[in-house]
Amino acid sequence: MFEIKKNIYWVGIKDWELRKFHGEEYTTRRGSTYNSYLIKDQKTVLVDTAWDPFKEEYVANLEKNVGLKNIDYIVVNHSEIDHSGSMGLLMSKIPHTPIYCTQNGAKILKKHHHQDWNIQVVKTGDTLSLGEYELMFIEAPMLHWPDSMFTYVKGANVLLSNDAFGQHYATSQFYNDQVDQCELYQEALKYYANILTPFSKMVRQKIDQFKSLNLPVEIIAPSHGVIWRDNPLQIVDKYYQWAGDYQEDFVAVIYDTMWEATKKMAHAIAEGLKREGLAYKIIHSAKTDHTELIADVFRAKAVLVGSSTVNNSLLSSVAAVLELLKGMKFKNKVGAAFGSYGWSGEAVKNISERLEQAGIKVVQEGIRVQYNPTEEELAQCVEFGREFAKKL
Repeated sequence: MFEIKKNIYWVGIKDWELRKFHGEEYTTRRGSTYNSYLIKDQKTVLVDTAWDPFKEEYVANLEKNVGLKNIDYIVVNHSEIDHSGSMGLLMSKIPHTPIYCTQNGAKILKKHHHQDWNIQVVKTGDTLSLGEYELMFIEAPMLHWPDSMFTYVKGANVLLSNDAFGQHYATSQFYNDQVDQCELYQEALKYYANILTPFSKMVRQKIDQFKSLNLPVEIIAPSHGVIWRDNPLQIVDKYYQWAGDYQEDFVAVIYDTMWEATKKMAHAIAEGLKREGLAYKIIHSAKTDHTELIADVFRAKAVLVGSSTVNNSLLSSVAAVLELLKGMKFKNKVGAAFGSYGWSGEAVKNISERLEQAGIKVVQEGIRVQYNPTEEELAQCVEFGREFAKKL
């Protein structure tokens, strides 16, 4: 247990070894945490739990430090298994304890755990008195699941925000002012880019709604990563910025290649961007972590995608990236395609179509080269990059 505010404790798990999350979709090079919080007042409430692989350790720690039968209420801000995975074991020991969650949370808990627990459905503005403190519930649907909710602790000025404002980041420290700021914001942006980008419109709406409540906030305690205590609203401001079709002034040049021809094209196109004074980042899609790649595309103002043609289509790593881009629903980004081929050459057309499907406006006809590009063809690629830069 670690006290983060008077009578409010962190009772979670630090997962130093985690490297993959959401199956294989999200890489977590710095591990993660499953932050659970306990408020000891006239009534004792547990807010969120921990992932299923840690349920024995988690429940044993609660028994040792709190005593399970001393828990009066449980709040489930979000029923995804990394937050509710310990619920089955916990509730087997205290089966009648009331559980507070949203209507969607009640449905999803039932689907996950197949138990008839004592569910108390709450909505925005509902409160629960603990004594000195009072909990206020704030629904936050699609940040990032339909059941998501914030719990605000009145009297302590603490916002328990679940997935919002978190990071997959394991550290021996607990607070934002105690860790490397570059690491912290790298992980926070990567988290937003990969998990919350598709819901950016709702992120802005929820932040506007929350600010309209005029609730003082001294601590924001998410369910992953460090707790924000030093200027906690800085991460709220960042989310508002990131949710506003965020972009930085560079182009992501993404490619995969069979025999280096497409690689040569990528570097020549990048040289054209450079000659027009535009920054770029060259990314080999088969050698780059796709979680990091999505964060780079999130930051970029434009994207150029290249592939060799194989079996009348694309190399698999490029196809995977384009499928990820489609799911992200990026806004206000433009792009174009390039690639090499042997005899059929469908890759460029294929990429252009998939960019449009992903909401990335294709602003220039793609360029393709047969087999190994000549010096003249590489010069054409440089010019292609220059023309693309001028369109930005």
